[in-house]
Amino acid sequence: MSDAATVNGRPEPQRGPVGRKGVLDVAARLFREQGYGAVSLRKIAAEAGIKAGSIYYHFGSKDEIVVAILDEGILAVHESMKRAVEDQPADAGAGALLRAAIGAHLRALLDVSDYSSANVRIFGQVPQSVRDANLPVRRAYEAEWDAVLARLQQRGELRADLDIRRLRLMLIGALNATLEWFDPARGSADTLASAYADVFLNGLLEQGKG
Repeated sequence: MSDAATVNGRPEPQRGPVGRKGVLDVAARLFREQGYGAVSLRKIAAEAGIKAGSIYYHFGSKDEIVVAILDEGILAVHESMKRAVEDQPADAGAGALLRAAIGAHLRALLDVSDYSSANVRIFGQVPQSVRDANLPVRRAYEAEWDAVLARLQQRGELRADLDIRRLRLMLIGALNATLEWFDPARGSADTLASAYADVFLNGLLEQGKG
C-alpha cells in the first residue's frame, strides 16, 4: 500500500521545499521583472525549483498568487508610512509629517522588496477580478493618506481649498512613477524622497516670481 497522502482519491501535491512564502518571493520577483502576462505557473515553479503541481498545494491559480503579492506590496508600504508618521513628535508640523510619509513610501517602494515594486508594475496589467480582490487593501492605504492630509488641513496647515483626494492621487502617483526611472547608482531613495518633499512642500517657483 502506498504511503502517499490523497485528496478526493488523488495524490496530494507534495509541499515544495520553498513553501508558500518562497513561491510568493519567486513570483514577486518574476512579475516585477517580466510583467503579468509573461509569467506562468510553470515559470514560477521552475524558478522556485519545484514541480508545477506543487504550487497548487498553496494556491489555486496564478491570479490567487497575484492577489497575495499585490496585497503584500501595499501592506509593506502602508505599514512603513503609518509607522513613520506615528513616530513623529505630537507637535510635529505638516512639513515633518509629510516628509516622513513621503520618505517612508519611497523607501518601501524602492528599497524594501519585490512585492511593492511588482504591485506598481503589474496592477494595470491584471484582470479586473484581481483588481477588485486587491481593492480593500488599496483603499485602506489611500484612507491612511487621506486621514493625514485631512488632519493637517483641519489644523490650518494645508490650504483649505485643496481637494484631499486629488492631492493624494497626485502624491502617490508621482511617488509610484519613480519605479520607472530610479537608479540607485545615482542616488539613494532618501535623497530622492527629500527632493520630492521639497517640491511638494515648497513649490517650483521662487517667491515673488510666479
